[in-house]
Amino acid sequence: MAIEQMKMPQLGESVTEGTISKWLVSPGDHVNKYDPIAEVMTDKVNAEVPSSFTGTITKLSAEEGETLQVGEVFCEIEVEGSEQQSEKEAAPEQSKAPEQSKAPEADQTNENQSQKKRYSPAVLRLADEHGIDLAAVQGTGAGGRITRKDLLQLIENGGVKEKTAPVNERAVQPEPAQPTQAKATPAIPSMPGDVELPVTPIRQAIAANMLRSKHEIPHAWTMMEVDVTNLVTRRNQLKDQFKAKEGFNLTFFAFFVKAVAQALKEFPEMNSMWAGDKIVQKKAINVSIAVATDDALFVPVIKDADEKTIKGIAKEIHELASKVRQGTLKQSDMEGGTFTVNNTGSFGSVQSMGIINYPQAAILQVESIVKRPMIVNGMIAARDMVNLCLSLDHRVLDGLVCGRFLQRIKQILEGIDEQTSVY
Repeated sequence: MAIEQMKMPQLGESVTEGTISKWLVSPGDHVNKYDPIAEVMTDKVNAEVPSSFTGTITKLSAEEGETLQVGEVFCEIEVEGSEQQSEKEAAPEQSKAPEQSKAPEADQTNENQSQKKRYSPAVLRLADEHGIDLAAVQGTGAGGRITRKDLLQLIENGGVKEKTAPVNERAVQPEPAQPTQAKATPAIPSMPGDVELPVTPIRQAIAANMLRSKHEIPHAWTMMEVDVTNLVTRRNQLKDQFKAKEGFNLTFFAFFVKAVAQALKEFPEMNSMWAGDKIVQKKAINVSIAVATDDALFVPVIKDADEKTIKGIAKEIHELASKVRQGTLKQSDMEGGTFTVNNTGSFGSVQSMGIINYPQAAILQVESIVKRPMIVNGMIAARDMVNLCLSLDHRVLDGLVCGRFLQRIKQILEGIDEQTSVY
């Protein structure tokens, strides 16, 4: 028998940490390779982590609700049939000459020092928020690396030290300093009748992602009014026949997503991301859509939306929303989004300012369709109107391209008529 360590996997691009939301095993349980052993929540997805080995769980190294960095050990497994393999692997190590296996002490010291300087974004954020001098912290990670757990323990024990690192040293770190007002959470006194609700791991992940977006992205906002009278007429003509034939609803939202995907193809600047020293224009047009549950918000992705028909988009909206509400959404369903469309009109909103889905450059809020009196050909007429509200990253996008982008969406939507096909 041999003891193997399971480490926190990287559940998605740019993910640096995960929170154990629920253990599915206990010490002493026997598991097979690929059996789920824990539910892990990140800022992108809630996923089950499978076992990498067949054996018996000997130790759970983290509590439910605890956040670990990618690569940190979270459980240990006694693996079956690994003794011979372990002996074979150990033999070459024992046969090495002493001068080959012994690293110079100076080199080890340099390596440890370099590891200590590699601070993760989560560590930098906590240090900024609590005024901790990282140079004075003894790390327990590999090579003396300072982990998020080290700082949380330091804060809990009251051993927070004033930050004394020079300004030019902090300037080379990748994570910007937090605003002064975000460094302290005010104490909120509880009064009789107040209800205190615990912050769930998924709510913590949403909060962290929204905070990062607002702190790092300079948001700007613009809105355009669109006459969708013909769209409403066409959709109402087709909806009953479509539902009977396809088995799912033909929603207004599918028409909007299709129009956005078409406009993104014509304005690739809108399908971009900020990368520090460059702007990356994404080739694939993958539209993220916001789907809410009673206590969380998920953003699954319609891949290659520009290549799909209105019917194909309506089908994906239906399937992704069903997965969210049934709790079967996968990590792959959440990855690769390049632009977000949010159906805020579904609950009656007529104007809103969305927070950009990091690291994308824009988010479009589709508001409620409202019948209003408008001037048409010099006469007052009742028309179906909708507001399209665009939040943009002003590092990447300017008002000119965003205005033209919204104008193109308006043109596509107002051009829908009785001949428009959804297939």
